[in-house]
Amino acid sequence: MYKFKIFTFLLLLGISLSAQEITEEIKVRGNCGMCKDRIESTVNTFPSANGSWNINSKILTLSFDPKKTSKDQIMKKVAEVGHDNELYLADDKVYQSLPGCCQFDREISWDQVANSEGTHGGEEVVVEETVDEHGHVHDGETQAHETTEDLTQEEDWSDEAVDLTALTITGSKAAHAFDKNAAGLVENISDQELLKAACCNLSESFETNATVDVSYANAVSGTKQLKMLGLDQKYILLTKELLPEIRGISSAYGMNFIPGRWIQGIQLAKGGGSVTNGYEAIAGHINTELYKSHDKAKTSLNFFGDINTRFEGNFVHNDAITDKWTQSILLHGNATTSRQDHNDDGFMDQPIGRNINVAYLLNFADLENSGFMTHFGVNYVNDHRLGGQTHFREDSDKGTTNAYGIGLDIQRFQVWNKTGYIFPGKPYQSIGWMNQFNYNEQKSYFGLRTYDAEQRTYYSNLIFESILGNTAHKYKAGLSFLFDHYDEIYNLMNFKRDETVPGAFAEYTYSGDKLTVVAGARLDMHNLAGTQFTPRLNVKYDIAPKTILRASAGKGFRTANVFAESQAYLASNRMIEIIPNENGEIYGLEPEIAWNYGVSLQQEFKLFGRKSTVVADLFRTDFENQVVLDLDNSPQTLLFYNLDGKSYANSLQIQWDFEPVRRLEARLAYKYYDTKSDYLSGEKELPFTPKHRGFVNLAYGTMKKFNGAQWNFDTTLQWVGEQRIPSTASNPVEFQKPEYGESYFLLNAQISRNFNKVLRVYVGAENLLSYTQDDAIIDAENPFGNYFDGGMVYAPVMPANFYIGIDIDF
Repeated sequence: MYKFKIFTFLLLLGISLSAQEITEEIKVRGNCGMCKDRIESTVNTFPSANGSWNINSKILTLSFDPKKTSKDQIMKKVAEVGHDNELYLADDKVYQSLPGCCQFDREISWDQVANSEGTHGGEEVVVEETVDEHGHVHDGETQAHETTEDLTQEEDWSDEAVDLTALTITGSKAAHAFDKNAAGLVENISDQELLKAACCNLSESFETNATVDVSYANAVSGTKQLKMLGLDQKYILLTKELLPEIRGISSAYGMNFIPGRWIQGIQLAKGGGSVTNGYEAIAGHINTELYKSHDKAKTSLNFFGDINTRFEGNFVHNDAITDKWTQSILLHGNATTSRQDHNDDGFMDQPIGRNINVAYLLNFADLENSGFMTHFGVNYVNDHRLGGQTHFREDSDKGTTNAYGIGLDIQRFQVWNKTGYIFPGKPYQSIGWMNQFNYNEQKSYFGLRTYDAEQRTYYSNLIFESILGNTAHKYKAGLSFLFDHYDEIYNLMNFKRDETVPGAFAEYTYSGDKLTVVAGARLDMHNLAGTQFTPRLNVKYDIAPKTILRASAGKGFRTANVFAESQAYLASNRMIEIIPNENGEIYGLEPEIAWNYGVSLQQEFKLFGRKSTVVADLFRTDFENQVVLDLDNSPQTLLFYNLDGKSYANSLQIQWDFEPVRRLEARLAYKYYDTKSDYLSGEKELPFTPKHRGFVNLAYGTMKKFNGAQWNFDTTLQWVGEQRIPSTASNPVEFQKPEYGESYFLLNAQISRNFNKVLRVYVGAENLLSYTQDDAIIDAENPFGNYFDGGMVYAPVMPANFYIGIDIDF
């Protein structure tokens, strides 16, 4: 009886105590794992309160004792550390001091705040604008103010944070959006955008994007290349996790080594960008982020196949090992099994072969105790391809004139680390250090020619970030080091070199109410290219809440890799010739140096009661020096020499994104290129660069049901104007090409069905109109003759391709 009384007393006491505690739900804006840590740790500073924030629904489940504190006090404190919520908005300066990955879109209404559970499954993220015309304060909200000196809450640092970057993942946003906070013109492309097309690898991730052009490299090896601002891929800085990714000997095939299903997001910037990311960006910067886990375990499977017997499988797994350690396992494999020859020229339209790709990511975060966070990654790729004539057999025909073949074997190994530290009590001050080792080996042959290459690269970047007085004035400063060892053998000729580049940089950022200025410069001491000074400037001015004017100017330089970057033309009988420069240290050539200038205007407005955005931009690139690839001198030679004269590229793009009816998204774009260079024979337009391009993308999604069921429809139509073809006038008449290739249309479409939150099936088609280039290969019947050339390609060589795929998330 006595024990029963004690039990009853304790039970009643527990009920009484629990009755004093209130649990409520309130939405708080944020994006990522570091937001989650910051929000929850802020709530937990109140002894009588506890909070759990859901990274997907943005809902904070808040429990507190009303006798000791209040919801109002807690949410005011959450706003003071930078996070808008349904009661208070953060001070603009505090919000601006957050790392870039935490700078959420403040213009999404509370009714439309993301409620997405996962990434691969195609869940819808709705973004609409309801902010008033005078600022960020919504009805029923007050604004929390706090000076920089009062900021004491510990901040997170992650490999996605602006502490170490100029381009970052921005969390749960629209599938595609222009970054309104960035000083430069930056597009954020999420995994939801990539699901609109097949996207087997990075080169196929821009089929629904109007900014990046995908070119068809040649008719034999099947490779694709990117272009931006009318310039070739080699002038784009291509990074993965903000570390150098596709450069050097990986230039030709590296786009194939980032599977589309591994990509969590892509950031695309026009122009030079930030000096913290290096000196090589001339036309722009494309950064790819891989999937990483921050909150819960998830596994995604993908299987894909098309009628041309390309098959692939992907496995992505994220989970937490402990409360501080998380891991990601990424697996990919693909194979093309049959020899297709749709145009009956005797050559395979795409190579056969297989690819194996494995990556492991490990993340550590101990923000509350030590302030450290670190990210490790390792990646291995093994790729084997075989192209050429359909009857070519490697074991019996390689090295002979029995049949023409192309063989490619690539091995690639990468290991990297990114470590950061946030100073206690100073969320605006951090230091980060990135290191990467990269090994590439390629063994290849093109008919009777051989090209073998090896590259070893070490990259290191140390960045310190803080403020000058207050968070309106930020600065970054740091040191970098890049080492490249190249060992190339082309037709028994050996080309070896080591490039060492220590560098230093500094960058200042001013963030005012309307004006944002990012000014930086770096000094790099290249052992072969000399000391190079690289200044860059990006300016953003908010003319009105929905009108943004941007301007940029900057310099970039790079060293050319004439063999690796010209492999598209090795599938021919052109002989390589180099006219050396007396001051050239790399193949006898001087480095490439260019200046890029740009202006853009971004205007948002309501159309049919829904958000609409128009962006117009104009960029110009002037080459101070350039390694010219001259295909016009003779159809039997690849001639390289340094520029003697002028070389420039002008680019105009107008893009309009709008929603004509609910759930139907439309994207229209027009591009004009004016690209010319001085050759030995005089000024000419750059080859394979159309002056005019048009783009239309339509995407419709049905209303998502409670179990995640949904239909999605997507179609993209591109018009590609005429483009100049290098001169073949000295060839016999039957082997001559017209001066310009004809214009054509490309139509892609896809239908996907989410049956629930676990299963998604999609079917689609590429090049539905089946447009192909006639006689893409010159003198295909005599591949060992003087006139054979598989590099004069400006259009698809394969007709309509149909595919089917399945995604499984659990």
